[in-house]
Amino acid sequence: MNTHPEAIKLPTDTLILVDDQDKEIGSCEKVNCHLGQGKLHRAFSVFLFNPEGKILLQQRSENKMLWGGYWANSCCSHPRFGEKTDDAAIRRIQEELGVNCELQYLYKFVYHAIFGEIGSEHENCWVYTGHFDGQININKNEIAATRFVTPDELTAELATNGDIYSPWLKLEWARIQQDYLDKLI
Repeated sequence: MNTHPEAIKLPTDTLILVDDQDKEIGSCEKVNCHLGQGKLHRAFSVFLFNPEGKILLQQRSENKMLWGGYWANSCCSHPRFGEKTDDAAIRRIQEELGVNCELQYLYKFVYHAIFGEIGSEHENCWVYTGHFDGQININKNEIAATRFVTPDELTAELATNGDIYSPWLKLEWARIQQDYLDKLI
C-alpha cells in the first residue's frame, strides 16, 4: 500500500501568479492568493478513474479555508513557485491520497469563484485524468471522506444536489463529459 508523507501543503506555500494566458508574472503566498477577490494563480485538478470506470471524489476537510466540507474531484491543488504543474499533480495525489499513477493532461481554463466573505478561487486550472487500481490512503488533514461514483451518478447528483459540490468540479465535469469522457472510460 502507498503511504503519504505527514508533511502537507502549508498556507505559507508560495504559488505561481499568472496572467490570463497562463504566463508566469510573479509569486505570492497561498493564503494571500485566496483572500478577497483572489489573485490569478496556477492550479490543477485531477480526476482519477478505477477499473470499473468510476470516479474518485473527495470531501474536502472542514479545516480548508475555502469550500471545507464540499465534495470535489479526486485531487485539486497548486504547483509551488518553481515547480512544474505536471510534477505538482503527481506529488499531490501521493500526498493526499497515497496514490501513484500516470496522469494525462486534458485542458486548462480560467475561473473565478467567491466563497462568502472569506475569499476566492481565481485560478488558471490545468485538468488531468488518471487510472489506478489500488488502495487509497487519505491524508485526513486534507480529506474528510472519499467515494467512487459512476459518471452518470455524478451528472445526476450535480443536477439535483449541486450545492454540495465545489464550483470547479461543476465546471470541469461539464467539459470532461462533453469533450473527453468517451475516451476516458
